[in-house]
Amino acid sequence: MKKTISFGALMIMLFLAQTSIGQVKSDYDKEADFSKYKTYTFAGWQENSDKILNEFDKKRILDALRSEFSNKGMEVVESDGDAIITLFVVVNQKTSTTAYTDFNGGMGYGGRWGWGYGGMGMGSATTTYTESDYNEGTLVVDMYDTTEKQLIWQGVITSTVTENPKKREKTIPKKIRKLMKKYPPKK
Repeated sequence: MKKTISFGALMIMLFLAQTSIGQVKSDYDKEADFSKYKTYTFAGWQENSDKILNEFDKKRILDALRSEFSNKGMEVVESDGDAIITLFVVVNQKTSTTAYTDFNGGMGYGGRWGWGYGGMGMGSATTTYTESDYNEGTLVVDMYDTTEKQLIWQGVITSTVTENPKKREKTIPKKIRKLMKKYPPKK
């Protein structure tokens, strides 16, 4: 079942103690000369994946990408860019399981120390399991060479989703900045 949520929530992705800033991966064409890409055209969202985003978060993502590409010396143009950029987003529901064991030692035989507290006597342990459902979101940025029509770079960020709208404006650019540290690739 697909659930409609805002992309800002995707970008506020925090694991457990809310310290994770997302897993970032990238791959690229080893033959590509990235110094020749000075302009790019935004070709849209693949497979209408943007349907789960609200208009504010779409704008935040696009503005953050535009800013990061600009910092890399690339300018967005309406058509005929050196590269074509497409985006894809997906959200999957996951379950996290944690276990905590609380051991209470008892009186009994304690080996070479003889009888007393602990050891092989009576004791008890209680293990508590907790399951939490959460959404995991992935944003994929694909860059194609306009002339060759081939994928030359791909950046992927995956993280846990949270629905805190107050943080989206700061977090989306931060996540995109982290992702764009992988572009251009260092050979």
